[in-house]
Amino acid sequence: MRIAMLSTPFVPVPPPDYGGTELVVHELVEGLLQRRHDVVLFATGDSRSRGPVQALYAEGQWPPEPLADLNHVSWALHEVAQGGFDLVHAHSAPALAAARLVPQLPLVYTLHHAMESRLSAYYRYFPEVSFVAISADQARREPGARPEAVIHHGLDPSSYRWATRPRDYVCFLGRFAPEKGLHIAIDAAGRVGVPILVAGETHPAGRRYYEREVVPRLGSRHVTLLGPVGPTDKARLLRDARALLAPVQWEEPFGLVLIEAMLSGCPVVAFPRGSVPELIESGVTGFVVRTVEEMARAIRPGGAVDRLDRRRIRELAVQRFGRDRMVDGYERLYHLVGHLGARGLDHPPTAA
Repeated sequence: MRIAMLSTPFVPVPPPDYGGTELVVHELVEGLLQRRHDVVLFATGDSRSRGPVQALYAEGQWPPEPLADLNHVSWALHEVAQGGFDLVHAHSAPALAAARLVPQLPLVYTLHHAMESRLSAYYRYFPEVSFVAISADQARREPGARPEAVIHHGLDPSSYRWATRPRDYVCFLGRFAPEKGLHIAIDAAGRVGVPILVAGETHPAGRRYYEREVVPRLGSRHVTLLGPVGPTDKARLLRDARALLAPVQWEEPFGLVLIEAMLSGCPVVAFPRGSVPELIESGVTGFVVRTVEEMARAIRPGGAVDRLDRRRIRELAVQRFGRDRMVDGYERLYHLVGHLGARGLDHPPTAA
């Protein structure tokens, strides 16, 4: 099958550090190429792939800007119209409108975001598009699109290692933003005297939160700020951590770092928001808790997280969130869309 994969123009594929959507695009492209599909990646010029990459922009356009996105997808679809593709898989909302210029090609679109009313209203104009949700929770909350499949993200397990005996710290990895709850993770670790390593960075929208809630806590003796980490350092951080803390404060559509931790044999201790209950098997791959006190109890030295089987966590993560399973789900959808057309999918497949 010849597939046009439209990433964003904001971050290269794969991302050097931050970039969840672009990491998933990378894994999907590489998995499809491994199965001998003909995949052309439309991304930025600093992207890397075993297959061909086409780019309008030489490098990522950060911070995200709507006109850059529109310019990128309209150019990509112009190229696609000349290329004899079987379908287009887009990861950027402007592609839906621009794809009207190539109506003969089925369009698959993955929802990478939490519900936003303006996007939901926009999605209603595209009943012919095959929408994909990344969690069942996201699909339930989306009023504008009718997802034809739920496909959890998947990652290449070989990029992650696990250790029988972790070091003494827990960790937080992600954006320093109010919805991620970093201040809660720091407080939970402090209540039981556990060191916490903090990896990530602040985006402009989170600057006020960072200065008000995080900066005063960074002076605590149990906190070590690492800043942004690349793939190698991230894998090492998760491999050696007693637990990853994810006290999410929003309906997160999919916690990519949660599966990165579990692929590293690292238990996850998280609040039950959004997709979290779908991803964590409480008592087996981590713990779903509701308060900072419960999070602190779970991570106290010699406590609940230390009694979990890290090998089993890794094994279950490979089964549920390995790249092959994600590629299986998209492959099934591609064949249905390619053979029947997006309008022919009256009975949506379930491909978690």
